[in-house]
Amino acid sequence: VYLHFIEINNNMKKLLLVCFAFLYGNTILCFASTVDTLQIPSTAMNKSYKAAVVLPNSYSKGKANYPVLYLLHGAYGHFSDWLSSTPNKNTVKDLADQYNIIIVMPEGETFSFYLDSPVNKGSQFETYITSEVIQKIDKTYRTINDKKGRVIAGLSMGGHGALYLSAKHPDLFCAAGSMSGAVDMGTMLGREPNDQVIKLMQPVFGDQSTNQNLYDQNAVIGMIDKIKTNKLALIIDCGVDDFLIEPNRELHRRLVYAKVPHDYTERPGAHTWEYWENALPYQVLFFSKVLKSNGALNN
Repeated sequence: VYLHFIEINNNMKKLLLVCFAFLYGNTILCFASTVDTLQIPSTAMNKSYKAAVVLPNSYSKGKANYPVLYLLHGAYGHFSDWLSSTPNKNTVKDLADQYNIIIVMPEGETFSFYLDSPVNKGSQFETYITSEVIQKIDKTYRTINDKKGRVIAGLSMGGHGALYLSAKHPDLFCAAGSMSGAVDMGTMLGREPNDQVIKLMQPVFGDQSTNQNLYDQNAVIGMIDKIKTNKLALIIDCGVDDFLIEPNRELHRRLVYAKVPHDYTERPGAHTWEYWENALPYQVLFFSKVLKSNGALNN
């Protein structure tokens, strides 16, 4: 019977292969987000940096405006990390498609901590992200140009950056998230090798890179009053084997004590891309609920 089926369906086999190829191709297209690489100039720093922008597949099919997630990289990293370093290279692109959200990954240099350096005009990343990057994205794409459609998150140094920037600029974001965040800059000077930390922070703090008070003044863990006043939706997580777990636990304790609503999770894992790949979907799900409540997300 099997041989007879093959004999009478030689022509049909070709047709089935064509149909399969067509269906398969259309399945791929249904989840084919677009990745743009933009050059975003900085007047504040007198230079230009690249940013990766993931557009969901639906973006090209209509004229609707889209919410935006600004996704920050960590120390020693660059703008393309979230696309190149996750075990599954489609993680960010899949989430953009799943939630119909634009995801922007800007440059933050290797150790800027997303601060405006008081001593170095070439390291003004608070101004760059909050003024120049957001302005460029809103002019280039169909975004919801309002805080109700704009969220920010990041890993490690980027986790600090997301909480720091949202705390200082609550007019720009409706929610913020930190994964394995370096939320207490003051602990950096206590880590070995101390000389390496001081050297890395010199572009930010210059000859004050040994000043403990300066680190404390810029640490997210010391911004509880500002965070409470802003009333932004917050999601924070960290792996139980991460060297930054204790500062994150302390941030959680302080937020609880101050009665600041927030989502806090500890999961198995360390300071690794495997952990962050697993954590990001939870954060985007959290953001999607906030955006929906704001009327900024339709799916």
